[in-house]
Amino acid sequence: MDGERWQADPSAQLTRRWGKSSHELGNTSGDGSCPDVWELSNGDVAVIGQDLTDSYRGRLPDGVSVDPGERLIIVPRSTMIAARVDIPDA
Repeated sequence: MDGERWQADPSAQLTRRWGKSSHELGNTSGDGSCPDVWELSNGDVAVIGQDLTDSYRGRLPDGVSVDPGERLIIVPRSTMIAARVDIPDA
């Protein structure tokens, strides 16, 4: 990035799920809903979960902020643990 601010690329495609589907983990009502973690075609990561930005905004730790255009997303622990096997070391 060489000093440039990172920007999400809206043209990147979802290419590979990290971990197991929400159905496999029992984290869905059966209608194909979230949560999920996906690697994008440009190497970035998409996380699908519940938007709790407003619930956390007033109690973020020092040095943590949610900038305009960003959302704080919550996913179940089991989703992240399942994704760990697919997260690259570097």
